[in-house]
Amino acid sequence: MPNRRILGLFKEDEAAANAADALRTAGYTDENMEFLTGSPYPEGAFGEHVPAHKLYVFPLIGAVCGFGTALLITIGTQLGFPLVTGGKPILGIPPMMIIMYEGTMLAAIIFTVIGIIFESRLPRFGVGLYDPRIMEGYVGVLVNCAEERLSWVDTLMRQSGAEDVKVEEPLRR
Repeated sequence: MPNRRILGLFKEDEAAANAADALRTAGYTDENMEFLTGSPYPEGAFGEHVPAHKLYVFPLIGAVCGFGTALLITIGTQLGFPLVTGGKPILGIPPMMIIMYEGTMLAAIIFTVIGIIFESRLPRFGVGLYDPRIMEGYVGVLVNCAEERLSWVDTLMRQSGAEDVKVEEPLRR
């Protein structure tokens, strides 16, 4: 049977956390649940697992790429168009350091922005099941469950204090 999503709306954040605990007891994992809020809550406020991120890798890779590119550009330019000035070496290190620093910082910033977009899983085209009351202070618990267990999850959420429960419409073929 295909999976469908069910959204429980809770006025109190503690009721949403209790519903999540009840769903975990019933065998649902954090991969099956998602919490939707209009206001920021600290990570793990609803007892969910805090996912590990790899955001620190993006600026590091960007810095290495930027440094290497800037190094190649400065060396290539000075060797391609040699200007011998007063017997000084063709490859001048102090002017190269400025360009390498700027290239390193520029690439690190660009890769950081790309990393933030990637780690945030943006763009998210299909919003799916949502209720505008979430932006008014309600907490939504979105559960991905099997179709035959929808009524059971609905009952479990209502017993935990859900004010309203919405079920995703099945796909029409």
